Amino acid sequence: MRILLIEDDPKTAEYIVRGLTEERHTVDHITDGRDGVSHAVGEPYDLVIVDRMLPGLDGLSIVKTIRSAGRKMPILILTALGGVDDRVDGLDAGGDDYVVKPFAFTELLARVNALARRPHLKGEETCLHLADLEVDLVGRKVTRGGVDIDLQPREFRLLEVLLRNKGRVVTRTMLLERVWSFHFDPKTSVVETHVSRLRGKIDKPFGKELIHTVRGSGYSMHEDA
Repeated sequence: MRILLIEDDPKTAEYIVRGLTEERHTVDHITDGRDGVSHAVGEPYDLVIVDRMLPGLDGLSIVKTIRSAGRKMPILILTALGGVDDRVDGLDAGGDDYVVKPFAFTELLARVNALARRPHLKGEETCLHLADLEVDLVGRKVTRGGVDIDLQPREFRLLEVLLRNKGRVVTRTMLLERVWSFHFDPKTSVVETHVSRLRGKIDKPFGKELIHTVRGSGYSMHEDA
């Protein structure tokens, strides 16, 4: 799944990001409430984990804004406020679950997996297709022509971004931001290297290219050369 984590405590965030990444999820981490709600409303996430107390905008306001924007992805509220009234406020705001700090990662992971199985996740796009290429975002499975393709987490995220924008040009800057969370140009060939690796797995063995270079602009996924 593609997960948005809105958490301003660096140690907690590192703990969660590392654990979820090891479980082959893609995690975008935001520390400010206003930036977090902007990402949650504007990007296609499968799950949002949001802290209750945040700079810029508090967690409950974030949840309410996400719901008022019509987004239906599951939201897990993570906070040190563990009273009954606090839990009720979080659920009434539109949250789907509530985990109290301190917590065991195994419990957090179990709740994330439980939310992923809920029927309302079907309202979000969980499978991407192009020609004979299929990507299961929840099961983290990629096939082409019925053949399983093993991708590394970063390759999977790169493919997801390209497929969500199929038929459109995705610039190098967009890929740096959405795949590597770089808001600056690191002056390396990281994008080109990963695109080449991805092509080697989903294009070259099948004799028909789906990833196309748009010179001077970036990349585009479509069926015709």
